[in-house]
Amino acid sequence: MIQSHHIRLETRQGTGIFDVTREVEKAVSDSRIAEGVCTIFAVGSTCAIATLEFESGLIEDMTQALERLFPQHMIYEHERRWHDGNGHSHIRASFLGQSLVVPITGGRLVLGTWQQVVFIELDNKPRTRAVVVQVMGE
Repeated sequence: MIQSHHIRLETRQGTGIFDVTREVEKAVSDSRIAEGVCTIFAVGSTCAIATLEFESGLIEDMTQALERLFPQHMIYEHERRWHDGNGHSHIRASFLGQSLVVPITGGRLVLGTWQQVVFIELDNKPRTRAVVVQVMGE
């Protein structure tokens, strides 16, 4: 059996990290699938999905790490072509990735004690975002 669910998020400009674990767990619970996998997919080329301990120190660390690795004010060819200021957003999203697969055992996501599913906004404009949660199994 395969079931799809959608999560909607309203974001602000810049890097923002949102804990979507409860919404994903609800999708798994509502599906009544006991054994299988859950795929979480961020729709968009300037956002990402990951796991992270959702606490303020790590959120700040992640934001700073992304800025060190992919500086916002560096010159990107994307910016030269489109002049939209979000070349760094696309590169960050590509490195982090738009999807995550989590096993389901006993009707629950298999996550570590301090492991949450997070949506990461990376664009320089506010967005209405969609996250697709697809639950597969029996």
